[in-house]
Amino acid sequence: MGGGTEAFPDLGSHCQHFDCRQLDFLPFTCDACQKVFCVEHRSCKSHECPKSDINSRKVLVCEICSMSIETTGCQGEDDKAILQKHEKSGDCDPKKKKKPTCPVKRCKEILTFSNTSTCKSCRIQVCLKHRFPADHACKRNSSLSQPSVNNKFLIALAARSGNDCGNKNRTSTSRPTTPSVKAC
Repeated sequence: MGGGTEAFPDLGSHCQHFDCRQLDFLPFTCDACQKVFCVEHRSCKSHECPKSDINSRKVLVCEICSMSIETTGCQGEDDKAILQKHEKSGDCDPKKKKKPTCPVKRCKEILTFSNTSTCKSCRIQVCLKHRFPADHACKRNSSLSQPSVNNKFLIALAARSGNDCGNKNRTSTSRPTTPSVKAC
């Protein structure tokens, strides 16, 4: 499919998306379907490529040893059959299983007996750095919450009339002092 201008007929190509057909001087060729597209339609998702999964990778994770097994080249095999084959191969070792880590975003601290804290509000286990509710975005469990002291205070404050907050008729015995300034 030709493109370009009269002066440079071999420069660029027309986008092969059925709605676009834009002349693009830096066209992209799809790795899957080998068609030419403009910058807007270059991704497989944007031009609805029928062969989009041709270069994609699929990986299974073994629950016993936490090893990842690539299944890209295993057409027609069931996931369970692949995992059973992995277990029988001798590569599956439960001692290699990954240790639990802190669930806080971007925290990779491995949770051990001595550095694990369980939140009293949401009951998740976190590392000592994130043991306070504000540090791990705690989602407080409503069944565990008790009436707070702050609410009791607000109720008592609303019940008072405001007149008995001290004697307003009391006069001050001390005179306010003003600093004296001497002129030279």
